[in-house]
Amino acid sequence: MTAGQDCAFAGVDEEQVRALVGGLHRDPFSILGQHPTAHGSIIRVFMPGAETVELLARDTGTPLTRLERVHAEGLFVGVLSHQAAYRLRIAWPEAVQETEDPYSFGMLLGELDLHLIGQGTHYELSHVLGAQATLVDGVPGVRFAVWAPNARRVSVVGDFNSWDGRRNPMRLHPGAGVWELFIPRLGPGDRYKYEIIGPHGQLLPQKADPVARASEAAPGSASIVARPEPFRWTDSEWMSARAARQSESAPISVYEVHAGSWLHLPEEGNRSLDWTELADRLIPYVSGLGFTHIELMPIMEYPFGGSWGYQPLGLFAPTGRYGTPEDFAGFVNRCHEAGLGVILDWVPAHFPTDVFGLAQFDGTALYEHQDPQEGFHQDWNTLIYNLGRNEVKGFLIASALDWLERYHVDALRVDAVASMLYRDYSRKASEWIPNRHGGRENLEAIEFFKHLNSIIAHRCKGAITIAEESTAWPGVTKPPEEGGLGFTFKWNMGWMHDTLHYMEQDPVYRSYNHGAFTFGMVYAFTERFVLPLSHDEVVHGKGSLIRKMPGDEWQRFANLRAYFGYLWAHPGKKLLFMGGEIAQDLEWNHDASLSWNLLDNPQHSGIQRLVRDLNRIYATEPALHATDNDPDAFAWAVVDDSANSVFAMLRTSRDGRSIILAVSNMTPVPRMNYRIGVPKAGLWHELLNTNAHIYGGSNIGNGSSLQTEEISAHGRPTSLALTLPPLSTLLLRWS
Repeated sequence: MTAGQDCAFAGVDEEQVRALVGGLHRDPFSILGQHPTAHGSIIRVFMPGAETVELLARDTGTPLTRLERVHAEGLFVGVLSHQAAYRLRIAWPEAVQETEDPYSFGMLLGELDLHLIGQGTHYELSHVLGAQATLVDGVPGVRFAVWAPNARRVSVVGDFNSWDGRRNPMRLHPGAGVWELFIPRLGPGDRYKYEIIGPHGQLLPQKADPVARASEAAPGSASIVARPEPFRWTDSEWMSARAARQSESAPISVYEVHAGSWLHLPEEGNRSLDWTELADRLIPYVSGLGFTHIELMPIMEYPFGGSWGYQPLGLFAPTGRYGTPEDFAGFVNRCHEAGLGVILDWVPAHFPTDVFGLAQFDGTALYEHQDPQEGFHQDWNTLIYNLGRNEVKGFLIASALDWLERYHVDALRVDAVASMLYRDYSRKASEWIPNRHGGRENLEAIEFFKHLNSIIAHRCKGAITIAEESTAWPGVTKPPEEGGLGFTFKWNMGWMHDTLHYMEQDPVYRSYNHGAFTFGMVYAFTERFVLPLSHDEVVHGKGSLIRKMPGDEWQRFANLRAYFGYLWAHPGKKLLFMGGEIAQDLEWNHDASLSWNLLDNPQHSGIQRLVRDLNRIYATEPALHATDNDPDAFAWAVVDDSANSVFAMLRTSRDGRSIILAVSNMTPVPRMNYRIGVPKAGLWHELLNTNAHIYGGSNIGNGSSLQTEEISAHGRPTSLALTLPPLSTLLLRWS
């Protein structure tokens, strides 16, 4: 039988068959599957490598007919007298397989879903696109769907079809640019990718699924079909109360963690912990230190470990490095049961150029801008999302909601916000394109943030967002309806840089930099701030916190203790990167564990105990957290004593019944009878002294309490005569 005769028997012309067997046919459903004719129902299947194919009745397994091979590449054809539900018995060289025909099922995605995807308002995108383990007509399998509007052909490939793109080409919904296919008898755990032919006929590298909910851990890059069953949560008590726990008046103290380097197991080849082990060890540790939240550096699937997750490609998938999506959900659940909130770093600013990822996804600049002046980050060699495209904006918002709703995450810390807000971010004058008004503001990013924060506030009760925004952009934490971006909090990067610069100075020179320590109060109430001592400050040659401190060993530890005291007393929520609480000596290395052996040294364990006590006092004293955004509840007691490098703050509770005086002496010289004016007469109790012996200090202090004297100072009629230990911070309370 000639090829022409074969094609005539198949009921399709030779050109279409050539396109099909060559993996180029744009509409496989027009050929494959069951098609009624005047002479019965013709059934075509394309099974490259199969020896024989037989039709069986789907419900009983009764043989119906044997299909005839009509093309050497594996096109089989048969005719039934009437339409029937069937399955296939396929004889491969080394096995026999029975399964339903993917091309016997109709359209699965609804018009509303497709419309919302195109509008960028499908907020449950991971329930529609990606790989959905489901039942269709009572048949178990996986429905695949992917947005690739400019592709000529998209196929699902995986272990189940020998990664052969000819075997499972998908059906296109033309108006939406979405391709779909239901493949029977697949299920959770199956690996897959998409094989795409671009608009000019080019075969692209096989692509991971942008909306996959599970992925292989690097160096693997395949997507994995996730389990469809919802996680069994037991955190209802936490969820119902979290709005109050995360309000602007709540004590929020965050422990920032890189999950892969917090602790390694030397007895098991120095491997990092998985989610279950982190739940067993990290949660009680953080809770025991009095932190209120754990912030995880990005755990969305990412290819390069050295990016620490800040160059993610799987925006819906917890990285496979530490376990399954269910394991991650279990970790969050355990955090909530222990009274800890979970913050995830989330990166909508850019994505890496790995060929299996989003770059040129369908052969065009689909997720990124076409013009590199808009679409390429020179600093990070990454691509910038095109927020002017509805589908891309909707993709990112759906990702954010998925972490908050599916995994009960409490907050997203949005990375690199400044790079998104300015079109000229880190670019020379000739390297950027102005907005439609000729300005440098990224209007699409502004609208995106307003929309993102509005929809999170509407859908996710009690969840919050935090901006890493390093400029003076106005209204980052103002509501969108008032012209702001709508974030709940903003990292105070300026405070971090200014105060660390001050602390790095030898005390001899600090008097000349006095303003760096106080400048943050000039703008402290313009936004709702988090004061971060983050991972960014202990990498790339910057040294650990303890190594930034000047002087001999005693002075370095005293400096760090005094600085921590100042941080916890200053208006703003708190964040400390892991290792800071034990005065980690070495600069952070993402491939190594923290140096837990340091706790055998009393100086290091003293820092840890200080952090625990600071968190305890911070949480129990409303004056230190409930009025963070009330300028009337703050006053400088001493602000201009640059000669002695002394600072003193007054923090007042909302009801005025409690006042905290925080005094920092940033020189190694003790100050005796240092008089400070205070607003209330009576006893002032010393709550904490960073120079106490239990923290590693010399135990110079004021005892348990001091009585005011009717001696005016600093414009106040009553005052305290204090002993200020060297390189220390004191916390005293009047009530």
